[in-house]
Parts: sequence; C-alpha cells; structure tokens
Amino acid sequence: PSRLRTICMKAVWYDSQGDAQAVLKDGALPDPEPGPGEVRVRLHASAVNPTDTKVRSGWRGTRPMPFPRIIPHQDGAGIIDRVGPGVDASHVGQRVWVFEAQFRRPFGTAAEYTVVPASNAVRLPAHTSFAEGACLGIPAMTAHRCLFMDGPVAGQTILVTGGAGAVGFYAVQLARWGGAARVVATVSRPEQAAVALAAGADAVINYKTEDVAARLKEVTGAADGRGIDRVIDVNFGANVNVAVDVLKPNGVIATYASGEDPRARPAIPFFPLMLNGITVHFVLEYVMPAEAKAAAVRDITSALKAGALRHNVARRFPLTAADVAAAHDLQDSGTLIGKVVIEID
Repeated sequence: PSRLRTICMKAVWYDSQGDAQAVLKDGALPDPEPGPGEVRVRLHASAVNPTDTKVRSGWRGTRPMPFPRIIPHQDGAGIIDRVGPGVDASHVGQRVWVFEAQFRRPFGTAAEYTVVPASNAVRLPAHTSFAEGACLGIPAMTAHRCLFMDGPVAGQTILVTGGAGAVGFYAVQLARWGGAARVVATVSRPEQAAVALAAGADAVINYKTEDVAARLKEVTGAADGRGIDRVIDVNFGANVNVAVDVLKPNGVIATYASGEDPRARPAIPFFPLMLNGITVHFVLEYVMPAEAKAAAVRDITSALKAGALRHNVARRFPLTAADVAAAHDLQDSGTLIGKVVIEID
C-alpha cells in the first residue's frame, strides 16, 4: 500500500529568511524518495536546535538562503519506511533517531518524512520514546566530541559550564557514563541546578552568585585551585579566564559556543594558556570528522542501551507553522531549560 501512496506529506517550511512568525508556512509537499545510500524516515518527532533558528533568521554566515525552500530542523526520530539503492532492506521498520537531516540539504525534520544518509539514522532502543530520541542529535554528538576527543575521561574531574543546557545536560551524563571521578556543573538559576544534579553532577555552582574558582577549589580539594582536568564550555569569552585558573597543567578546554553576539571576538589569554600547556578545542558538530561522528554514534548507542542517558523534553508543539514559530521563539528566548520538540501525528 505504501507504494500506492500519492498524498503529499504535511510539512512546515520557509522560502525567505526572517522572523519565525512571518516566514514559516505549512501545507503539503511531495513525499521525498531516498537516493543511493539513503533511507526515508516516517517522522514522529522533530527537535529544535539553536542552529535551526539561526539559519531561519539569517544569522551571521547563513545569508543568503542556502536553498530556495527549507524544511527546518536537523534532529528527529521515527521509523524507516523505505530505503534507497545500496541500503539493506532490513532497515525498513527500524525505530531511529536522526541527525544532520538539513545539513547541506534543503529538507529537515519538520515534516512527516525526511530522507537522510543511512549512517545518519541510528537505531533507537524500544525504551526511548520518539520525543526523547529527537533530543539526541546535535546536542549529544557535540557533548561526546567535547568530552572524548582527547581520550577517555575515566578517573578525571570534569567541569561542564551550562550543565542544564542541551549540550551540557548530555555532557554531564556522558562524563558519568565514561567513568569520570567527579563532574561539576555551573548554572545561573536554581531550577537549572536541579536539572544538572538530576543528570548526575556531583556539585553545582551558580556562577551569578558564587565565586566559581573559589568554589571549585573547595569542591575538588586542590590546594592550588587547579583541580580540573577538562572543561566542557558553553561560553568561551565569558569563561576562559576562570578555566585557565582552575585547569591542571596540560588540561583541556573544549568549547562549542561564546555568547550570543555574532560580532564578539573573545580575548584569548595566550600566555596563561601557553605556560600551563592548555589545549583549546573549538567544536562544531557539523564539521566533526567522519570517524568522530561514528564514535559518537557508537558510544551514545551504548549509553542508551545501558539506560545511562536521560532526556529533558521541556515543551511539545504540533506540526503547524504557528506552533513551530512559537517553538523557535521559545528556543531563542533564553528561558528554556530542556529541548523543544515538535510532535508529528
């Protein structure tokens, strides 16, 4: 019966950049068909990431429109219903989570169907819901790269700045799964502290009300204050000087963001970094090497099977232009704790 399907899929899209309420549209578009090495996924959930709203708005580096029409969202979850040439038919019927659906491609996961390379549709355990699976994608892959690009974290003390954020939430959990001896998270609000502690942080520091370096000295018990092996960082410009003060010699900073101002050029404390042999990695999931993405998929899958990962679905919206616009606005509001998910009937 699926081969007789002639009905177009429901989708949300935009064909010009701008405010979410102004440019997002919904309606019917032709069903996509998988090409060589691809699978088609019948989506049940689609998650919103900061890069999704940035591309839609025309934020720095995303103008002009990369394609005439874009169905937004990189991440989602659903069931493979069709495969392209070169993909084993046994994939049909698999529950999967999807990442990078709209990376260098026009059509993402804000639709009933999406087509992705087979490697970008990863088996989803039965005990993980589609809404939870949609949360993984870019945040969990980023967290994995930040944590493990310098090798195992077993026995180490890890600082996760923004421990209640989408990436930080998974970084805390993956550090625990990887055998870290101690995980410390920073937050800015009490409700964020509860989320970071639930993720498995040993200690939480409110950077707005506490002296982070002094508290880290207490928490780690390091006489010289240098008790941190690695920093997983959400705001390089604001945090680099504290990181320099608390990292052990030859420590690592892995940063994936630096505030909201696209014109900002953070000052780099060259000599403190150099004199302590500190390595700084700038991490962007989309340009991770293929082997790094494969390693992330492997480890995230293992952690999921072991029941080591929780997921924080903050809000759910239906698949309409108005609701996706509201989801984008919430993502950009600065008040969100957790992930915004679009549920697709």
